[in-house]
Amino acid sequence: MDQDDHLKLISATALGDRQAFARLYQQTSGKLLAVCLKMLGNRALAEEAIQDAYVKIWHNAADYQHHKGSVLTWMISIARYRALDILRYQKVRKEDAITGEPASLEASDDRFTDLDAGHKLSQCIDELPQEHQQAIHLAYFNGLSHQEVVHYLDKPLGTIKSWIRRGLQQLQRCLTP
Repeated sequence: MDQDDHLKLISATALGDRQAFARLYQQTSGKLLAVCLKMLGNRALAEEAIQDAYVKIWHNAADYQHHKGSVLTWMISIARYRALDILRYQKVRKEDAITGEPASLEASDDRFTDLDAGHKLSQCIDELPQEHQQAIHLAYFNGLSHQEVVHYLDKPLGTIKSWIRRGLQQLQRCLTP
């Protein structure tokens, strides 16, 4: 399956074509599952991640922009974000299991401080211009190099570095009390 085929299927999916979405799922789910399995190390969690990812793909198919990268790359980034969410959730659950206590403010003030900081970070990221958000997500959450971000977003290296630098500066201002 090549990019042109994926593009046709995502375009049809954006129009609500369930059969196109089913074909897209059949042809890409193995790759997304492999990515999530590698990240999560647990098949049940990986399957949960890709299920959530495909729901998001179905609802956001019209948001795909072909000039910013391949359909498969876009889909993998959605699956990776979901896997990261699951990893964060699992970390919180492990911390509760280690203490042996139910989640409570007294038992886990540090955990709630971390969650509050994570929530604040999410809010601050949401305030960034879209191109800064995307460049930062690709570089820091997806682990892409600046060159890979350049290729994915099809923008000059200087622009990518500028977006990341400005975005990080804005995040620092937003997060500083």
